[in-house]
Amino acid sequence: MEDHIHLVTALHPKICLANLMRDVKAGSSKWIKEKRLFPDFEAWQDGYGAFTHSQVDKDRLIEYVRNQQEHHKELSFEEEWRRLLAEAGIKLDGRFE
Repeated sequence: MEDHIHLVTALHPKICLANLMRDVKAGSSKWIKEKRLFPDFEAWQDGYGAFTHSQVDKDRLIEYVRNQQEHHKELSFEEEWRRLLAEAGIKLDGRFE
């Protein structure tokens, strides 16, 4: 997607989520810029969202990510984000509106 990315991963308990995201953002930013994949790309936003799911949901989540272009024809990223936060009982942080 042009305005966001979904990442499904298993995270070892010894790995800090913030460190993983720092490394993913830094590595992918460098790669995007070196390959000149998106000429207007400057950097990832400061924040990110992370949700945990059970192992039972793994195949469904992977399929969702594979088909997100189709999904986003009906639901924008902002609508999806607000729905995910509401389902998780999280209040939207005004800095990222």
